[in-house]
Amino acid sequence: MSRRGLLAGLGAAAVTAGATPAAAAPAAAGVAPVALATAGAAVAPAETGIGAATVPFHGPRQAGIAEDPPAHAAFVAFTLAAGTDKRALGRMLPLLTDDAARLTQGIPALGDTDATLAALPARLTVTFGFGPGLYRAAGLTSPVAELPAFRIDRLLPRWSGGDLLLQICADDPLTVAHTQRMMIKDARPFGSVRWVQQGFRRSPGVQAPEHTQRNVLGQLDGTANPRGPEIDPAVWNPDGSSTLVVRRVRAEIEKWDMLSVSDKENAVGRRLASGAPLSGQSERDEPNFTALDDTGLPAMPDFSHVTRAHVTDPALKILRRPYNYDGAPDASGRPDAGLIFAAYQRDIARQYVPIQRRLAEKDLLNEWITPIGSAVFAIPPGCAENGWIGEQVLS
Repeated sequence: MSRRGLLAGLGAAAVTAGATPAAAAPAAAGVAPVALATAGAAVAPAETGIGAATVPFHGPRQAGIAEDPPAHAAFVAFTLAAGTDKRALGRMLPLLTDDAARLTQGIPALGDTDATLAALPARLTVTFGFGPGLYRAAGLTSPVAELPAFRIDRLLPRWSGGDLLLQICADDPLTVAHTQRMMIKDARPFGSVRWVQQGFRRSPGVQAPEHTQRNVLGQLDGTANPRGPEIDPAVWNPDGSSTLVVRRVRAEIEKWDMLSVSDKENAVGRRLASGAPLSGQSERDEPNFTALDDTGLPAMPDFSHVTRAHVTDPALKILRRPYNYDGAPDASGRPDAGLIFAAYQRDIARQYVPIQRRLAEKDLLNEWITPIGSAVFAIPPGCAENGWIGEQVLS
């Protein structure tokens, strides 16, 4: 029996039977434990620490969220085929889970015709997101809803929506490309690719781990992220689930380049070199919105990005995990660059939407950035070694 037939058939049996997670376990266990132990033996081991590094795939929460982000990412959204139902999803998700479980550990996927490309996982993570359309297809109520319209949005269908998301991240772009190809190939019978957004951050070793990302406008992005014990109440639900907002934000770089450093800093609310708030000295200093500058004006302008995005309650923060994008310039040389803004939080309506409303209302940075894509996804819990992503949702 073919790999697709074996895994898909077992997955369908588990969902059709309405099995509990324990009873549904054979959906992936039928081949995974043995194959995982043997498939990697034929592949030469990685020769560097960066290439050999792995992130565990199995567990109560999905990987690819709270870890230090790898350097390269591909966000792949799918539109489910017409007629896709709960049974079909129960065939697709064990298959894709098996792919991800193997590839993230440096083991070729079953039927991988380019097995040598799987040998260097380079901290590969594959994170699954379920859009509202997937829940409708399964006959279930979606825990996420589309975002309200914001006046600054100029959304394009080619970058918006999606029923299923695969967030693929690794420190090596070839690893990302190979994983993307394998996952798309096995998802093809169940849906079509809606969009792919590829992004990058600093390469490993360029800066210390857990550094704050700089975006294409040169500003630090993620300074106010929840850290340490703040992450759990802001990001994770008790069952290990979360939610994700993906926004494609085009940067008007050439207009931004015309500003002086002080004008840029006033728009952002931070010093570009250090990332310190205009009321402080260091990046991690808490902004002081009552402080005055030498002229007697507020040190933190009311219209600055930091002022509008500021959240005092740690439980209402969002975890920003952004990636830069840089496409081909147009014929006149104008750049096509910006940010793939990925925000994780427990509750989109309670955490993300109020922040975005304040930004849309008065953020001066809106003069140089334009949201052109938007999508929302529920992040289901992780799975055990003999399970699959989504079994708690569908069983």
